Amino acid sequence: MKKYRVNVNGTSYEIEIELMSETEGKASKPAQAPVVKGDGEQVTSPMPGTILDVKVKVGDSVKKGQVLAILEAMKMENEIMAGADGTVTSVAVSKGSSVQTGDMLLTIK
Repeated sequence: MKKYRVNVNGTSYEIEIELMSETEGKASKPAQAPVVKGDGEQVTSPMPGTILDVKVKVGDSVKKGQVLAILEAMKMENEIMAGADGTVTSVAVSKGSSVQTGDMLLTIK
């Protein structure tokens, strides 16, 4: 620990700074929920955002154009729709999940 005196707008403050090793100072990547892979076509996130709602569950039959999930990105709600008819074989996200472009949301077979 090193002590320093800092003057801000005429007021003196005493602060302590702890030196860290390089490995301690690196930010760790937050853990993501494990991805359960199912058979079929993967539906991926078109952009980074937050999942507001998942409208389907494993085993549900879906039709082309049906809304599968709602993704909030840049303060807009975006509907993620099925690209084909099929059955949901896995769901890799839940309400509140943060996703990046290309992250798998679910699979349809």
